[in-house]
Amino acid sequence: MAGQEDLHLYERIVRQDADALEALYDKYEKLLYSFAWKLTGDAGTAEEVVQEVMMKLWKGTAGYQADKGKFSSWLLTMTRNAAIDLLRKKKRRDEQTVHQETEPSSDSPAVEDLVEWKEKREEIKGAMMKLKEEQRMVIQLIYFEGLSQQRTAEQIGIPLGTVKGRVRLALKHLREELASERGEWQ
Repeated sequence: MAGQEDLHLYERIVRQDADALEALYDKYEKLLYSFAWKLTGDAGTAEEVVQEVMMKLWKGTAGYQADKGKFSSWLLTMTRNAAIDLLRKKKRRDEQTVHQETEPSSDSPAVEDLVEWKEKREEIKGAMMKLKEEQRMVIQLIYFEGLSQQRTAEQIGIPLGTVKGRVRLALKHLREELASERGEWQ
């Protein structure tokens, strides 16, 4: 009887019945996940595999034929194939990353650019030293350490609005200071 129930759910999924997909997912998710996990050895990858199988079902890219075998066997075969495909993609991506990391970069900056950047960095450092301490601190945390404004507020122990105000003022002062050092009129 389970075979008939599965076939009925599959036919509803082909007609884009989301409830049928949900019912099939609830029924087979644990089996497919544990099978994918055994194949991949990774929980995240196993979840991706199950999602891929369900997406193939929903999009209709996988056609089940009842005369070719049990529905559950077909689902496991799809899961196996999806796991193998995903592992191959990840392996290619990893190999590509290693290959790119070992090749010298053709877009590395020229010596002149590095010298110019070093000079600009010194200008920025000088302008930063002219900021008030509290403004310098928020700029340091946000722009140089990569914290969000919310995280900066939490770390310093001040309201988010105060952080935003300090950033605005600091950037205004930095622009003015850098422009005056270059002899530009702001």
